[in-house]
Amino acid sequence: MQDLGWRFVATDEPVVAIHAGTPCDRADLVAAQAAGDLVVRVPLVLDAAARDQLDDALLQHSATLCAYNFALGAATRRAVDRLSGNPGYRFTAVQMGWIGFGPTGSARDGWKPIASFGRGYQPRGSNWRAIEAFYSGQVRSECGVGRQIAQYATQAELYGAKAFDAEFDSDEIVIGTFNRLHDTRSILLGSSAGRFARDGRAVAAAQAGRQAFMGLPGFIFHVFDRSALDDLNNQAENFVVYDVGADAADALREHGGFEHYNERNREIWSLAKSLPGRKPARYFERLLHERDPVLRAALPAQAQATLSRLDTELDDPFYRHFLIYVHRQGVKPVGYHIARLLDRNPRTPFRIELALHNLHTTLYERYVAYRLEECARQMPRGPDIVDNARR
Repeated sequence: MQDLGWRFVATDEPVVAIHAGTPCDRADLVAAQAAGDLVVRVPLVLDAAARDQLDDALLQHSATLCAYNFALGAATRRAVDRLSGNPGYRFTAVQMGWIGFGPTGSARDGWKPIASFGRGYQPRGSNWRAIEAFYSGQVRSECGVGRQIAQYATQAELYGAKAFDAEFDSDEIVIGTFNRLHDTRSILLGSSAGRFARDGRAVAAAQAGRQAFMGLPGFIFHVFDRSALDDLNNQAENFVVYDVGADAADALREHGGFEHYNERNREIWSLAKSLPGRKPARYFERLLHERDPVLRAALPAQAQATLSRLDTELDDPFYRHFLIYVHRQGVKPVGYHIARLLDRNPRTPFRIELALHNLHTTLYERYVAYRLEECARQMPRGPDIVDNARR
């Protein structure tokens, strides 16, 4: 608990007092502790039964999950920074198989095939080495595999190389088509995934606070059917949440999650569709995200009011400060992706949703169990929580 951020203060009071605060609303653990969150006041005399009761209360406390989310968010950002910083990790082009490891094959990069046509792989040996292939190797995949790798790499960064290899079997680290993962032991979608959180519209995450979003997987996808698509390679974007600004979190809480913004996405699409003229490459990306002054000045007077309405919509903190990682776009705010998809598939609006995930259920429980086991091995018998609080 101390490693996660709880602070224990010895007191003359007769009972334990847990002052959790609102850590999920803070930017990081330092800010949470500065605000007085995550404090436990512990009586100088505490018997074994009371200590066990306190342990159970803290393990089940929602603030402990928030504290874990600080570590999870930091691990996500370390993983994503390395993935997006590798120019050798590219998006699928013409290649043999769903995932392309190049002419040297998957073995050199620490993976072995478990399905035909490159549709499934698992580590040959070290899980960490297999992840490192995407940090520094020459690999191709589409954004769905990019999301899977970001999710596995987050766990790798959270545990560290040695523990990531020891705590997860190699057949729990599987990449490939999402359908393929369901038939494996994958910790993402297979038999090792355990219990899923179902919060597609982000209602629960928005209520919990900004840290509840860290590392969560999701996708942006077309509303109308496939007949409205012009670019099948950009019919959807898979992502993990990289970071969430305080104002974006406040906006999501105020509006109760993503559904408000899915309605705004449709309004943005409708307004953009009404702008006149032939649209050159990356038109909306340049007009609405980059705010190219030349493109803006070229719009006729009657279109300037529409542009102003689009600016107002996209100036919402959610579009500016809800940051997601999409392979191969890197880390960008949601507003960038909405503008980009107006260029790629202008005949349909897009929605954003969270995917099924177990970051706050099975993977959280596994991590806590691992840390408790580590603490038990490292801590000598004798000193208890009260002794630590006195120091």
